[in-house]
Amino acid sequence: MAQAARIQRSLLSLLNSDGKDHPVENTFALVTVVLGAIAAFTTLSPSLHLVSSWVGLVGIGTGLWGQFISSTTGERFLLIIGLGASGFGFFLGMAHGGLFGGLIG
Repeated sequence: MAQAARIQRSLLSLLNSDGKDHPVENTFALVTVVLGAIAAFTTLSPSLHLVSSWVGLVGIGTGLWGQFISSTTGERFLLIIGLGASGFGFFLGMAHGGLFGGLIG
């Protein structure tokens, strides 16, 4: 008797939608999301502008490199979310005092 096959769904299966493992690409996607979240949440306190601007800048870098090497749509989706949050944190951090915040000059 024919039965429908059940597909196991987890976060990694959503990122690896082509059936192959992509450990490096998945790591870049998850690191970009975490850095974007840190950059976005530290903008709530203007005194943390050094953290938000530097973490946002690193998040933008990892997100752009992750986009360059990404293999699946799920990875690209997470990278765009992380890039947006990193950019938001970076630019608000720059508005509140910048990367060096008066330490130089």
